[in-house]
Amino acid sequence: MEYEGAIILVPTLVVFVLAIRTHRPIESLIVGSIVGLIMIHGTGFVGGFAESSLRVMMDETVAWIILVCGFMGSLIAILIRTGATVSFTQRMSGFVHTERSALMATWGLGILMFVDDYLNSLAVGSAMRSLTDKFRVSREKLAYVVDSTAAPISVIIPFSTWGVFFAGLIVANGIAPEGEGLDYYISAIPYMLYPWVAVVMVPVVIFGLIPSLGPMKSAEMRAQTTGETVPPDALHIEQANQSIKPRDDIEPRMSMFIVPMTLLVAATLWFDKDFLVGIYIALGCTTIYIIATRMMDMHDTFDTVIDGFKTMVEPLGVLVAAFILKDVNDALGLAPYIVTSMEPILTPELLPAAIFVSMALVSFMTGSNWGVFVIVLPIVTALANNLGADMALVIGATLSASTFGSHACFYSDATVLTAQASGCTPFQHAITQIPYAIIAATITIAGYLALAYL
Repeated sequence: MEYEGAIILVPTLVVFVLAIRTHRPIESLIVGSIVGLIMIHGTGFVGGFAESSLRVMMDETVAWIILVCGFMGSLIAILIRTGATVSFTQRMSGFVHTERSALMATWGLGILMFVDDYLNSLAVGSAMRSLTDKFRVSREKLAYVVDSTAAPISVIIPFSTWGVFFAGLIVANGIAPEGEGLDYYISAIPYMLYPWVAVVMVPVVIFGLIPSLGPMKSAEMRAQTTGETVPPDALHIEQANQSIKPRDDIEPRMSMFIVPMTLLVAATLWFDKDFLVGIYIALGCTTIYIIATRMMDMHDTFDTVIDGFKTMVEPLGVLVAAFILKDVNDALGLAPYIVTSMEPILTPELLPAAIFVSMALVSFMTGSNWGVFVIVLPIVTALANNLGADMALVIGATLSASTFGSHACFYSDATVLTAQASGCTPFQHAITQIPYAIIAATITIAGYLALAYL
């Protein structure tokens, strides 16, 4: 069946309503997907669900995410088991003496992990949990700081997986000639207003110039007054994160944290920003070193690798369910519907702001940061050419919208992985972060309007 009009929004609206009522993202995503499949296939929706889930599981991007996140969990588990994270926390404690300095250290570490937003979310969240706990920082506040230097930093520093992906997309859509995609991407960085605002807002929030708002205020009050940094509904996540313990017979060494992380970043950059290759090299070399030096025996080492992969099963389940919803929304034509709905009111001056609003809405509703733009960018490019708009500004607005979706949606990959690493649920992270995302989005819209009319 083919549908037109606002009825296309129904599956995603079902997801949001259920998520808000149940706080259960996987179940909400599956129910929303089934509603969409009923709209498409009628009584054959079960077969449609089987086809959609198989299509998602065979997708190269989904396979990449599963391997990246799973083996990143394995690497983090190795660092925990060998006492490397304990050593890192102890060393950082010598420089961190207050809640603000702990959060600023988190912000700074996030900027250093610019090569990939997954690396950023998983590594920084895992490394800083115990340190921020000492100063009664809620896990929700930690997750906000981590997430605000994940996708936003990876977007505005072009030597990252985001830069590689979107540079290729720019060439594929005829915006730039072959070999010049990254140059066009770099030219658009000054116009990527949302990631700039999101990153700069973090120290503003840390120093209280923007106070804790709404659910974040409640989370901070809970942590400060009771010492319960982990939210009650996230105890199962904390138990999973704490299931791997450091061995008492291994002396914690800072080098066991610094060297694998440096190797991970260097290998990723060396092999054409391929984060999966970087993880294989970092995890492989670290594992070989541990066994060769008899730090741990082979059985303990590989048991730890497997246990680390297991800790990522729940967030990966959310991500797979989100990709199934995206597949359903693609079939319904959600993204083109929202973009074309904006066409009648577009002018060259309004185009960047309109692209940001519409694409941010699509990215937020679908939880897709990259995939949706493969579909939408040709439409956006055609609109920009027809209206004679500045292409660098349009690219900047498009990337800003993608970053907003990554930052704000409760089932986006960045939200799910940041929540897992920080020790809270995706919903708890999203609901406490959304006021700050809305503030940043409002400033971004004002910025695009100012660039157009001033």
